[in-house]
Amino acid sequence: MNQGMTFWGWIALVLGWGTILGFSLYCMTRVVFGKKKVHAAVVGPGVQRERWATRIGLVLAMAGNAIGLGNFLRFPVKAAQNGGGAFLIPYFCALIFMGVPLMWVEWAIGRHGGAHGHSSTPGMFHVMWKHPAAKYIGSFGIFIPFAIAIYYLFIMSWTLGYAFFSATSKYFGITSSESMNAFLKGFQGVESNQYFSNILPVLIFLAICLALNYMFLSRGIAKGIEVLAKYGMPLLFIFGIALVIRVLTLGTPDPSHPDWNVANGMGFIWNPDLSQLTRANVWLVAAGQIFFTLSLGQGMIHTYASYVREQDDITLNGLATSSVNEFAEVILGGTIAIPVAVAFFGLTQTQEIANGGAFNLGFVSLPLIFQKIPLGQLFGFMWFGLLFIAGITTSVAFLQPLVAFLMDEFKLTRKKAVNTIFGLVTLCILFVVFFFKYGVLDELDFWAGTLGIVLFGLLEVIVFSWIFGIKKGWQEMHKGADIKVPRFFKFVFKYITPAYILVILVVWTIQDAVGTFLMKKGKVVSFATDELEMASRPYRWAARVLFLLIIIAVVAMVRNIWKKREAGTEAVKP
Repeated sequence: MNQGMTFWGWIALVLGWGTILGFSLYCMTRVVFGKKKVHAAVVGPGVQRERWATRIGLVLAMAGNAIGLGNFLRFPVKAAQNGGGAFLIPYFCALIFMGVPLMWVEWAIGRHGGAHGHSSTPGMFHVMWKHPAAKYIGSFGIFIPFAIAIYYLFIMSWTLGYAFFSATSKYFGITSSESMNAFLKGFQGVESNQYFSNILPVLIFLAICLALNYMFLSRGIAKGIEVLAKYGMPLLFIFGIALVIRVLTLGTPDPSHPDWNVANGMGFIWNPDLSQLTRANVWLVAAGQIFFTLSLGQGMIHTYASYVREQDDITLNGLATSSVNEFAEVILGGTIAIPVAVAFFGLTQTQEIANGGAFNLGFVSLPLIFQKIPLGQLFGFMWFGLLFIAGITTSVAFLQPLVAFLMDEFKLTRKKAVNTIFGLVTLCILFVVFFFKYGVLDELDFWAGTLGIVLFGLLEVIVFSWIFGIKKGWQEMHKGADIKVPRFFKFVFKYITPAYILVILVVWTIQDAVGTFLMKKGKVVSFATDELEMASRPYRWAARVLFLLIIIAVVAMVRNIWKKREAGTEAVKP
């Protein structure tokens, strides 16, 4: 337990970091310094579409879409729980055979749809497959990101609030995990206590988050979302690298506990426990993490890619997006939270913290640590500022698919589309805020943010590879390509990627979906008392009804617009 980094731990770290750094540098160098290509920005006679202003802005926006809270909180927890350095073996297998292929598929579907005037997935899937079901499969790419945005924006408000609390030292002086947990619950509105007497503070930070999202979405693709990414993402990496340097130079903070040090923390993450590879669940967790971290199956990549010109590259851009995301997750995320926790709490308590979940690590344990290091207010601000930037670059991506749908299919102006969406999202968020303690956030996260995205991922790779056809799909993917994807990936697209996703979907359905639907104790949502669990059931059913209403509303809109379109087509026939 006190061995620090072992030989094989160093091997795992060097191989992991080296591979990610190599691909990131290669891809980003070609993106920044590659040959510039200029193509017409018009789709059809006289139809002008929004476009990304720069290639680097596009890649940073795509990376910002992918990089979220899970990169810095979920990944290190999952890695520490599932074999340390050995976890990278199933992790990179899932990245190569599922993550990157599905990333290319979504880029290709998005650009192809954009070339036909569609920036949302119902139209994209209709273009690929002239079948009545196609547009409804595409509906997943609208109702899933909208449903996730409802609770994601609330979590984002916590990061903004804690960045402010760090800068102003509001939680400084709280020295126990129990008290810090009470501080978090008071801020979230779960309870009224000596730290927060009401829910007003979190509502203020939530209002700021909504206002910022509104501002960037209202300004459009190039002047809003791209500007956010071009300034926000470099700042995120500056904060992340500064935090990594601070962690790696901590040494042994408490000489009375010589085994509480960063070396043991890095060993906890990287020393491989190869026996874990015989557990099927480790491979499942790794595949699930790849799905989450790359923002796959959520309609956001499709929408962003639709603003790429038809002859612009997507193969290099897709690989660059994946590489930058992995840099944030494995190198930055894997070096900050868990190692610093071991340095201040020791291995045993850090294992308990990791088992308590990502929020326990990020919002309870780390604020205690910031009080114990010089310039703790600054590093606390940087940590939560990093999480906030990761959150806002993702939240605008969650809402853009519905904005694009209303603009393309209902011909609303961007301002009217954004106003409509923010009226709806505000009402839905308030439901999550006021009934958060009853597990409504976790309920929505499971049905929309876990099972929903995996189901959509499976459907889209089948439509692309089997119905649209791998031959046509391959040609579409390589239009204007800066790198040629090895032909072996044709087999991966058709067989390996769908198999990977199908296994995840089946196992999660068996392990969690049935028990969660029946509200069995300990499934997905955990409560402090049996009384609270029983009291939560009506609210969790209400969360399911809310998600169902969102689905029905989106499907109804899709059906309505296609009926009108078909009626118009019939009317012009001779």
